[in-house]
Amino acid sequence: MTREPLAGPPAREADLRLADEWLALHDLAGARSTPLLASRLAVRRRARLATYVILAALIIVSALAATSAFGGLQPHRPLPLLALAASVAGLLLAQSLLDRWVRRVDQRAGATLSRRAAHPIQPGWRTVLGRPYAIFAVATFASAMVLAASALAVPEPTVRQLAVVVLIGLLGATAITAMQLRHLLSFPVVAEDAESLTADVIMRVEDARELTTPNVQWSLPVVLFGTAPGWWNAAAVAYLILSLAACVALHAKTPSCATVARRAMSAR
Repeated sequence: MTREPLAGPPAREADLRLADEWLALHDLAGARSTPLLASRLAVRRRARLATYVILAALIIVSALAATSAFGGLQPHRPLPLLALAASVAGLLLAQSLLDRWVRRVDQRAGATLSRRAAHPIQPGWRTVLGRPYAIFAVATFASAMVLAASALAVPEPTVRQLAVVVLIGLLGATAITAMQLRHLLSFPVVAEDAESLTADVIMRVEDARELTTPNVQWSLPVVLFGTAPGWWNAAAVAYLILSLAACVALHAKTPSCATVARRAMSAR
């Protein structure tokens, strides 16, 4: 089944080809890519890459705070925890501006539509994220926080100070993820017909599932390796293995993004 391209902002040929590939990947090969869809997918790819950079910067800043303050490359010029907190606040602001940029692109795209979907929906968290992914996200965050907090009980001052660095980094990463989820749940649907409406929901589900991957939670505990006692290192390794196994099982057992979107559409 094909349809005429929707009105929308101009799109590059490469973006249109990538949109075709995206449609085929999500069982929408019968639908034609349009400038509207191509531009929305392109801005999301760029925003996702920028988010990866922000999270990588968070990990790097936390590592620098640890090495600089506690016997690293510049032991006589420690980076205060206040500076780390300020860096986290700056990264949160960057993520907020990034989400605002994506929202503006969607608003401009929506303004070009000649008509709107007959039955527009605003997916809630159960559709966009789903209970299994929500439980996984909460469990991995809580476990990482407990793991870092347990290091505060170690008598060694250096371990306790490093644990504070990890806790600040984890809280910053969680705040960034929460901002992104809020954006996914709040920005308006941009769709003209049933196919573009399905694509809109798929994009939300896909982005939400991407957000639940605990990359920062897996990375930051490494800051404490080599200084924490053996029992803590063993607990950290167990956390990494169990959470990775749960992540793989979750992706293997849950329905695809396209299936979730179609179920949400049929329930309306």
